[in-house]
Amino acid sequence: MVETGSYTTSHSTGAALPPGSDRLLYVALIAGSAALGGFLFGFDTAVINSAITGVQDRFSIGAGATGLVVSSALIGCAFGAWFAGSLADRFGRVRTMQVAALLYAVGALAAAMPFSAVDLVFWRIVCGLGIGLASVTGPAYIAEVSPAAYRGRFGSLQQLGMVVGIAGAQLLNYGIVAVAGGSANQLGPFSAWQWMLGIAVVPAIIFGILVSRIPETPRHLVTKNRFTEAREVLDRIEPGAAEERLGEIRRSLEHEPKPRLRHLLGGRRVLLPIVWAGIALSMLQQFVGINVIFYYSATLWQSVGIGEDAALLNSVVSAVVNILGTFLAIALIDKVGRRPILFAGSIGMSASLGVAAWCFGYSEVVDGATVLPDPQGQIAFVAANAFVFFFAASWGPLVWVLLGEMFPNRIRAAALSVAAAAQWLSNWVVSMSFPSLAEFSLTFAYGMYTTFAVLSFFFVLKFVPETKGKTLEQMG
Repeated sequence: MVETGSYTTSHSTGAALPPGSDRLLYVALIAGSAALGGFLFGFDTAVINSAITGVQDRFSIGAGATGLVVSSALIGCAFGAWFAGSLADRFGRVRTMQVAALLYAVGALAAAMPFSAVDLVFWRIVCGLGIGLASVTGPAYIAEVSPAAYRGRFGSLQQLGMVVGIAGAQLLNYGIVAVAGGSANQLGPFSAWQWMLGIAVVPAIIFGILVSRIPETPRHLVTKNRFTEAREVLDRIEPGAAEERLGEIRRSLEHEPKPRLRHLLGGRRVLLPIVWAGIALSMLQQFVGINVIFYYSATLWQSVGIGEDAALLNSVVSAVVNILGTFLAIALIDKVGRRPILFAGSIGMSASLGVAAWCFGYSEVVDGATVLPDPQGQIAFVAANAFVFFFAASWGPLVWVLLGEMFPNRIRAAALSVAAAAQWLSNWVVSMSFPSLAEFSLTFAYGMYTTFAVLSFFFVLKFVPETKGKTLEQMG
C-alpha cells in the first residue's frame, strides 16, 4: 500500500530493530554485505593472476594477447561503473547490486569453459560489467547507511573485501596448482585454470543472496517518497536521531534536480573541480601500478627465475600483507583523518617502488632465462611487499572512501560513476601495458610507477579535501 508522502509495505525492509549499542554491528553487517562487491573484484584479480599461465599454454598467446585477456574484465568494469550511478538512482542500490551479482556469476561460469581466447575475453568483459556496477553502488550504499563518525571505517570494508578476495583466491589457486601440478594440467574433467575461473561463481552467488537481505538506503527511499520506510531504516542505523536525519535528507533533496551527467559541468561546460579531483584520485590510485602485483605477480616472479609453485606462494604472502595494511587503515581512518594517511602512503609507496626499480636493473640472462641475482632478488621481494603494505594502508581503501563521500549529494551518484569509470580505464591501461613494458625493461616500468607515487603526494596536498567527521549533507 503506497501513500503520498509516506510508504508502507507488506515485506520486511531488513532484520529486527537492533537494541542500543548493537546498532554499529547492524551497520557493519549490512555494509559488509555491500562490500562483498569488492570481494568479487579481488577474487577475480587473483584468479586471473594464477590462471594466466594455463591460459597462455592452452591458447598459445603472446604478451599482447595475454595483456588483453588479463585486462578485458576492466573494459567491462569501466562500462559497468559508467552506468551504475543512473541505474542505482533509478532502481535502487540493492537492485543494482543484485544485477551485478548475476552478471558476474554468469560471466565466471562461461569464462571457465571458453572455446577460444576471444570467447574468454568476451565473458571476462561480462564479469567486469558486474564488478563495475558493484564498485560504484557498494561504496555509495555504505556511505549512505553509515553514521558520519564511523563512515571511514565502514567505507574501508570495500577495500577489505577486495584484499580478502585476493588472499582467498591466492590460497585456493595455490592449492589447485599443488594438486594438479601446474595451472595448465588436468584436474578431473577440466584444467586447473578452468577450476580457478569457474569457482568464482560461488562468491557471486553469496553476494547476490546477502544483498537481497539488506534494506535500501534512506536517501534513495526518500527520493522515491518512501518516507516511512526510510524512517524505519534510520531507526536501525541511528536510533534516537531518525527524525533529525530524515529531515536533513529531505531538506538536502528538496531543491535538487534529478541527477544527470550534465550536472557535473560548471562554467564553460567543463567538469566541476571536485569531479576532476575524484577522477585524478582514481587514476593515481591505479598509475602507481598496484594491480601489476596482483595481476602479474606470479608471472613476474617466474620471469626473474622463480618456479611456478614458489611464485604463487610469494603471491599469497603479498595477499596477506595486503590484508594487514588494510586493517591498519581501518583502525586509523576515522581517528587520524584521510589526508595524513594518504601523505604517509605516498611517501612509503615512492620509496618502496624506487627500491624495486633499482633491483630490477640487476636482472640478467643466464642460460636463456632471466634471473635476478642475490641480494637484489630478496630486496625486490621485500620492496614489492612494502609497496603493497603502504598502498593497502592508505591509497587502497581511502580512495574508495573518499569517492563515496567527497561529492555533494546532488551529484554523488553521477560523479562516482565517472570517477570509478576513470579508475577502471586507468587500471586497464596499466594492466594491458605491463607485459610489453616488462619485456622492454622492468626498471623502466617500476620507475614510471615511482614517478606517479611521488606525484600523488603533491596532488593530495593541493586538491584533496578532508572529509573526516562530516555528514554527507555537509559536503555541499
